[in-house]
Amino acid sequence: MQQINNLSTRLTQHQTQIKAAMDRVIASGWLVLGPEVKRFEQDFAAWLGAAHCVSLANGTDAIELALKALGVQPGERVATVANAGMYTTLAMLAAGAEPFFMDVDLDTRGATLAEVTRALDAGVKAVVVTHLYGLALPEIKAMAALCAARGVPLLEDCAQAHGATVDGQRVGTFGDASTFSFYPTKNLGALGDGGAVVTSRADVAATVGMLRQYGWTAKYKVELPAARNSRLDELQAAILSEFLPLLDAANARRRDIAARYRAGIAHAQVQTPADAGAASVAHLYVVRSPNRDALREHLKANAIGSDVHYPIPDYAQPVLGARFAGVKLANTETLAREILTLPCYPEMADAEVDAVIAAVNSWQA
Repeated sequence: MQQINNLSTRLTQHQTQIKAAMDRVIASGWLVLGPEVKRFEQDFAAWLGAAHCVSLANGTDAIELALKALGVQPGERVATVANAGMYTTLAMLAAGAEPFFMDVDLDTRGATLAEVTRALDAGVKAVVVTHLYGLALPEIKAMAALCAARGVPLLEDCAQAHGATVDGQRVGTFGDASTFSFYPTKNLGALGDGGAVVTSRADVAATVGMLRQYGWTAKYKVELPAARNSRLDELQAAILSEFLPLLDAANARRRDIAARYRAGIAHAQVQTPADAGAASVAHLYVVRSPNRDALREHLKANAIGSDVHYPIPDYAQPVLGARFAGVKLANTETLAREILTLPCYPEMADAEVDAVIAAVNSWQA
């Protein structure tokens, strides 16, 4: 079956880089917060155009610790979208914050300036915006300017958007801070979990650096509350350093696949994303259909894998019970019913992409 992400092919193609990374770490004998972590943090910050990168154990920890470093206190409201898989909401809850849910645009699937304004008018203490599916939010500059004018920190969730740009500026450098995930299926992925907070604010970087290691201000001296152990290990950092120089080319291939889909899919009940140029790194290729479930069954019958990213709005998750029973976001709920992810990863051959296109076009809706 044609998969959403073919990790085995990726690992096979990059055995040389992976072995080089492993050999360096084993030879050094340094496994945690050593030279490989420092190297990757410096290189990734420079690649993005930011001053600081603080690596962490995973992307969810990155959101939680970034919010704490930005001054969010337990009980305070933080704005977020509800269509991004619950990750940001879980991080907020772990930080003791109260989510304030914004609706999204049907085309970008992300927050809008109008919704950010609504959240600010409601008195939120911070705003988190997600560059979903690899697409940079087109209004991110205006969002950053508005939040700055209101004195409210803006956190960019870039877990799916490594390398997406707006006017030549990479996402993750517009707000007060940003967070990244290096889960293996991400555009820049490790061989296990990993994450990072990126910022040009020295105070935020320093605070996250303490929060990731017990709240130490010096070894074994704990002064910062609400800290944890959340460190990227040397092996993952070394592998990420090997993969980072390959990322621009991999993103370009993802855009090529997206363009092939856009040109080839021609079905009255399937809506494809618009061409966004360099603003998209095509982490996921997500179409819409009013008969999504029937399309998914058709693809399965044709040995084509698919998925739904994501089927349940955060405020409707069972774990929250009736806590947000009064929240109804029309666009968020429409997308939850209609979206479907098609395979899109750099290792796909053109013939594989064409097979997906043919399967979609052959669907008798």
